[in-house]
Amino acid sequence: MNAPRTRVQRRPVHGVLLLDKPLGLSSNDALQKAKWLLRAEKAGHTGTLDPLATGVLPLCFGAATKFSQMHLDAHKTYEAVLRLGQRTTTADAEGELIAERPVAYTAERLAEVVRQFTGVIHQVPPMHSALKKDGRALYEYARAGIEVERTAREIEIFKLEVIDPIVDGSPSAIKIRVFCSKGTYIRTLGEDIGEALGCGAHLASLRRIATGPFVLERCVTLAALEAMDQARRERCLLPVEALLDDHSPLTLEAADVARFLNGVRRRGTWPDQARVAVYGPEAHCLLGTAQVVDGELIPTRLLSPIEIDQILKSSPQALCAA
Repeated sequence: MNAPRTRVQRRPVHGVLLLDKPLGLSSNDALQKAKWLLRAEKAGHTGTLDPLATGVLPLCFGAATKFSQMHLDAHKTYEAVLRLGQRTTTADAEGELIAERPVAYTAERLAEVVRQFTGVIHQVPPMHSALKKDGRALYEYARAGIEVERTAREIEIFKLEVIDPIVDGSPSAIKIRVFCSKGTYIRTLGEDIGEALGCGAHLASLRRIATGPFVLERCVTLAALEAMDQARRERCLLPVEALLDDHSPLTLEAADVARFLNGVRRRGTWPDQARVAVYGPEAHCLLGTAQVVDGELIPTRLLSPIEIDQILKSSPQALCAA
């Protein structure tokens, strides 16, 4: 007879965990594992990585989930290995091989292709993606063998470089580093680079090394997190305001805090600003976000008094050494 499962007692946890997502897990699977390890009540992530991909995945807990959507617009940096000469059904290593062509390119042609895909370009989203058409994800149509029309979208590749033109001694694989805007599909970029080289390609591996201000060197793995005690896991959390690096800080007087938290606009001598992170004087605790228009502080997203009290009572947060 199986022993009864121990029920995990959930509790309020607030902050951001920078996870180095492992190969083979979906972003949600990784999130649920971290949530279980931290015994957190509420959690979410800031955008998905495919099971094939590894690397930086910021996970949000408690009050941080209120600001997770703001991070979706962040620029990303990836390192990817492209297997040249082979196209697959999914444009990555998980798909079935559908075409093979010989690989023959010069260094000059490769440099020309890199320039071709640098800057503002238009990209057709892949069928194997989570984008929705008539309420269904594109990958659902793809799995059913249905191809639907997709509109090309404008993206920007800020920097594209070949960091290893020959991977594992094979001229049929190259490693690239891509610094790009939101909405960029690296598998599509890889496939397009392969076509431009005249041989086709698919994505053999993908690793996200940065998203916004968050870099791989600051991430912790699930294995490392699992080996820690509970106190050390909590010390891996960044404060909620780590998601607001592009917001200007503003500290209110104590008399204005309660009104602001009730959504009441405050007037002052502040310059107009679209993104403001508002703090209270006690322990410089985050109250929420706002915008300033004509000297008026207009709340946009607020923490609750309960969340603020829980954050103030929690131990100091500091990123752990992964």
